[in-house]
Amino acid sequence: MGLCFTKCQSHDIPISSSDSPPHPTHPKSNRTHGPYKPAPSKPNPYSPAYSSGTSFGRTPSSFLIGPILGKPYFDVNSLYTLEKELGRGQFGVTYLCTEKATGKKYACKSISRGKMSTTKDIEDVRREIMIQQHLTGQPNIAEFKGAYEDRQNLHLVMELCSGGELFDRIIAKGSYSEREAAGIFRQIVNVVHVCHFMGVMHRDLKPENFLFASKDENAPLKVIDFGLSVFIEQGKVYKDIVGSAYYVAPEVLRRNYGKEIDVWSAGIILYIILAGAPPFWAETEKGILDAILEGKLDLQSPPWPSVSDEAKDLIKKMLTMEPRRRITASQVLEHPWMRTEAPDKPIDSAVLSRMKQFRAMNKLKKLALKVIAENLSEEEIHGLKEMFNNMDTDGSGSITLEELKTGLTRLGSKLTETEIKQLMDAADIDKNGTIDYTEFITATMHRHKLEKEENLHKAFVFFDKDRSGFISRDELRQAMTEYGMGDDATIEEILNDVDTDKDGNINYEEFEAMMRKGAQDADEKQR
Repeated sequence: MGLCFTKCQSHDIPISSSDSPPHPTHPKSNRTHGPYKPAPSKPNPYSPAYSSGTSFGRTPSSFLIGPILGKPYFDVNSLYTLEKELGRGQFGVTYLCTEKATGKKYACKSISRGKMSTTKDIEDVRREIMIQQHLTGQPNIAEFKGAYEDRQNLHLVMELCSGGELFDRIIAKGSYSEREAAGIFRQIVNVVHVCHFMGVMHRDLKPENFLFASKDENAPLKVIDFGLSVFIEQGKVYKDIVGSAYYVAPEVLRRNYGKEIDVWSAGIILYIILAGAPPFWAETEKGILDAILEGKLDLQSPPWPSVSDEAKDLIKKMLTMEPRRRITASQVLEHPWMRTEAPDKPIDSAVLSRMKQFRAMNKLKKLALKVIAENLSEEEIHGLKEMFNNMDTDGSGSITLEELKTGLTRLGSKLTETEIKQLMDAADIDKNGTIDYTEFITATMHRHKLEKEENLHKAFVFFDKDRSGFISRDELRQAMTEYGMGDDATIEEILNDVDTDKDGNINYEEFEAMMRKGAQDADEKQR
């Protein structure tokens, strides 16, 4: 069967109560950029600059904290060459940019700070950054590279998705078989499934938010905009009206909804791919919203007689009016129509890749990360908390080997029993046979947590008991012994790896280099 598609633009009107800035990878994005000031080097962690709430190596007169990121102003031009403009809008400009160190191309969304005039504007962009950091590393989510702030702008550097919008490619191709449509749709649903598993509700799924990574025929599809996304909070009822007219779920319009709204929006996209038009349509936005609330789903008119029963069954289950009866993203992936295009290649999820990176770290870094995890705020662990609960299926407060295996399988991983046991052993720092909450946060938190100077400082102080400015062999042994890792071989291994000046101690610069090097290496592997 040939599937023809016509892009519906008439009433793709954002209905959110507050507009969010466009995304960097989208050619219609907007932002401007400006001058920067490089930061000097860093001395002892116990310097007055640090204790006064500034940062290592910066005098109070030259040190300025950006009000949005809460970090020192940074010159993005020191890392990237900003090139041609990709898009412009009311908030600023999106540029093509090249990373100087590698020559790789990215998109830089430069948001004018003057446009973020309210506390809510700043909170919204902070949340968007945290969500992108949390989700980065997933195969169908655009990679987040970093956020930088100067006096004029906030710059978000992201993976460049140069293959164009999903629907533009469908139009160019002309027609798709159901099998081909299932292959595309699997990627869309995978985004919903991963978001929900990792504790995020997208709230604005629509075709314009999906771009192909490149112009290659088999390029993966990437979701690029999390401006309206939120971390899922247990027991919370969401009431903000958000989304875009064609794709919004009926319960959003009733101001009482949860993560099920993302499945509805994905179902609308599938209907459009198969039928060439949206299921709920009218001449005005109010007419569209009224049609959604009425919920009359047409699966009889052409082209539906020539569409398979399995496809129609899936659409009906995704566009069920009652959220509690609606199919979940996980169930969509298991639906018979979707299984006709089940991928042979296992998906290397962000959770799995982070656990693999954690396993490869030396024992000092693992312990230092545990100290950081214990000091993270509730806000910083929102998504990780939901992820832990999704894996801890019996609600015991710890993850067993079987629960880890089941959780990773649900995320698309196909590991052997031995490989899962190795990951388990690495994450189980206290060696009690399970992964507790703090151990899980330690093994799966994103490398961006290492960008915060105070996190590194707290970890260093944990080891440097006498506050001498370095970690001695005895201090290292004392801290490691608490976790059964204080043997001579481990201590020597750590010192050989970290003590670069070979004076028998680990100073702050050596400690910081060890922590950041791992983050940079992980970043390279994820790209």
